[in-house]
Amino acid sequence: MSLLLKNCRLCIKDKVFVKNILIRKGKIAKITGKEPKADKVIDARNNFVLPGLIDAHVHFREPGLTHKEDFLTGSMAAAKGGVTTILDMPNTLPPTITIAALEEKRKLAAKSIVNYGFHFGATQDNLEDIRKAKNIAAVKLYMDYTTGDLKVSDFEVIKDILKTSKLTVIHAEDGSVKNVVDILTKNKIKNRVHFAHVSSQKELNYAKQNKIKNQVTVEVTPHHLFMNQNDIQTLGAFAEMKPRLKTEHDQKALWLGIKNETVDIIASDHAPHLKEEKEQANYPFGIPGVETTLPLLLDAFNKNIITLPQITKLCCENPAKIFRIKNKGFLKEGCDADLVIVDLYKRQAVRNDDLLTKCKWSPYDGKILKGWAVMTIVNGNVVYDNEELLDLKAKEVQYGR
Repeated sequence: MSLLLKNCRLCIKDKVFVKNILIRKGKIAKITGKEPKADKVIDARNNFVLPGLIDAHVHFREPGLTHKEDFLTGSMAAAKGGVTTILDMPNTLPPTITIAALEEKRKLAAKSIVNYGFHFGATQDNLEDIRKAKNIAAVKLYMDYTTGDLKVSDFEVIKDILKTSKLTVIHAEDGSVKNVVDILTKNKIKNRVHFAHVSSQKELNYAKQNKIKNQVTVEVTPHHLFMNQNDIQTLGAFAEMKPRLKTEHDQKALWLGIKNETVDIIASDHAPHLKEEKEQANYPFGIPGVETTLPLLLDAFNKNIITLPQITKLCCENPAKIFRIKNKGFLKEGCDADLVIVDLYKRQAVRNDDLLTKCKWSPYDGKILKGWAVMTIVNGNVVYDNEELLDLKAKEVQYGR
């Protein structure tokens, strides 16, 4: 079935155009000023249409922790947030560190209504599994403690992992960032490294000063952009994550990193825990975020903090390039029809009761944001339409290496 999106505002090379988008067989067939015939027509009403967001860092908690989230509820939250592709992290129960665990996760993820891919976990002794893993986004290396016990601290093992994996996503805090860069340079390792959730000026500087062209990339999260350690005083455990919130100075450094393109992508690090768990004395670290990333960024656009081309580059195009995801991330003829229609003037509060994540809370509860997704299209199928969800199964993404 063909679908025509008409009256779409598109931002192309900093200029705004009104075009119609023809979708056939799940692909963008034509972007035109004309109005070709189609089986179904949707009027975008001069709202902006962006490529669907690629969230390269989510924890959908399946298997083993599905009381917090699962691939259906997490993907529903993603669709509401204009996210059409997610890459899931390996620190589940059991962790995704063997081929058997990866194949099991593939089966579980089939219920997702947005496209999905997987990061494969590194351990002290699973190099053979890393070599055998097929169709993965990257290998995830934990150099600091977080949810799950996958920390690797032996530098020789880390060197072998970096040599074996073509792309390694690294949880590295403070001096660990510098340690990784030192291992890369001293051993002349040419494989690529992606630093997840960089949270401080120091970490950004370590990555920036040693940023080898096309080899080292940097990710920041919305919570490190829109919150700082002052929020812990008011929100307590509900503002606690790994890496922890930093100073206002660090927060400003991350925004400057976006401006000067030291930062390559924004990803949610969606890490849900139940309210009851967060209220315990020994609370877990992590906050949800997959459905609030885009509204937060659109609100920042309305406040002249970030531009639409920057949002598109950081949340769509660069993730597709870094993880080499085929046919995703771009609003171009021939690409998959993963799109989000956004109403830049829609003003609405984040409300816990409205959230689709299973944990049903957000640190932004009560915050009024201007700019929201009103329709999300995955592979040419409408999966979210003004608060209504359609349960259409998506697909695992493929990678070009």
